[in-house]
Amino acid sequence: MLKRRFKPRVVIVASVCLAFLTSIASPLQAEPIIPAPPQLAASSYILMDAQTGQILVDENSDERQPPASLTKLMTSYIAEREIIEGRMNLDDETLVSVKAWQTGGSRMFIQEGRYVSMEDLLRGIIIQSGNDASVAMAEHIAGSETNFAQMMNSYAQRLGMTQTHFENATGLPSDEHYSSARDIAILSRAIIYNNAEFYPLYAERNFTFNGITQSNRNSLLGRNPSVDGLKTGHTDEAGYCLAASAAQDGMRLISVVMGTSSDEARSQETQKLLAYGFRYFQTAQLHEANTSLYQARVWAGKSDEVNLGLANDMRLTIARGGEGGISTVLNINPVIKAPVQTGQVLGELVVRQDGEEVARRPLLALEPVESSGFFARIWDYILLFFFNLFSGDGE
Repeated sequence: MLKRRFKPRVVIVASVCLAFLTSIASPLQAEPIIPAPPQLAASSYILMDAQTGQILVDENSDERQPPASLTKLMTSYIAEREIIEGRMNLDDETLVSVKAWQTGGSRMFIQEGRYVSMEDLLRGIIIQSGNDASVAMAEHIAGSETNFAQMMNSYAQRLGMTQTHFENATGLPSDEHYSSARDIAILSRAIIYNNAEFYPLYAERNFTFNGITQSNRNSLLGRNPSVDGLKTGHTDEAGYCLAASAAQDGMRLISVVMGTSSDEARSQETQKLLAYGFRYFQTAQLHEANTSLYQARVWAGKSDEVNLGLANDMRLTIARGGEGGISTVLNINPVIKAPVQTGQVLGELVVRQDGEEVARRPLLALEPVESSGFFARIWDYILLFFFNLFSGDGE
């Protein structure tokens, strides 16, 4: 639940044309001054408001980079989707192949010829960053790592990850294996919200398997109490990478830092991004879903009015102290005739901040309105004729 709620000024415009509304900030209210974002010692990075998807800091975020073990965010995302959508269970077991057992790099230490559960594999991927666990999961889901890579690319396309191509489930170096800071942030956001029931796994700090306890490589867990995920990555080609998420005062941020020089550097640079975001920005909930924002006139209906609202909560990332400059315009269709269906688009909501448009959403009917009887409709059409005649509005 967001702690900060704002009630921007609302202006109703009964026209399909857009209306202009200047800022409503008081002349005595100084506009917030936000300093330039920190410059990080990283090849690319991004800071996103997780709830709104708005980007607060962006440096080379669309540049293709080797993602190293940040790749495993997609491996775990797909595994979680398989479970959520009923194609797999946490207590399902798979037989570890020779290939999975022999995969080098960071390991969970599963053993060839033995069975391991999906729940253990997920923790091995997320907490221990196990390459062996990633291959075993890929083979269980798709039959081979090659087939699984095709699934990864299909999911990436579905999520809008335009600068990503996967060749494997681990992030081990491959010429055509790449992603970007923005794409990793998009994937992180999908994990947090699409797979919410699994997100607590990304905050677990230790996992023991086969008698071996390994710590989560995300050193911000525990160091920064606001941080509760997501994943680290490192290869010689990629440098040290970190996708992190933190929640504070009703706001959740996602940061992705790629190509730093050390484990400590990726943590410190991430801290700079998160501190900047929480210090100077906030997530404002402007309007709630399925709540009436306006009662529009309905012609020839059993009811004379219909409630208009939004399908989803409307949130906006704004500068701290900048809520005074937010205004809302409702552009309502000038003539609404019954029958009206629930969810029918009957206008739009436009949000401006300091006079500039920052968001636009369709206004929907929140309930149906049936047509009235024959004589009532005739009478309404007569009234509508004179309404249009004197208002100058057409249909």
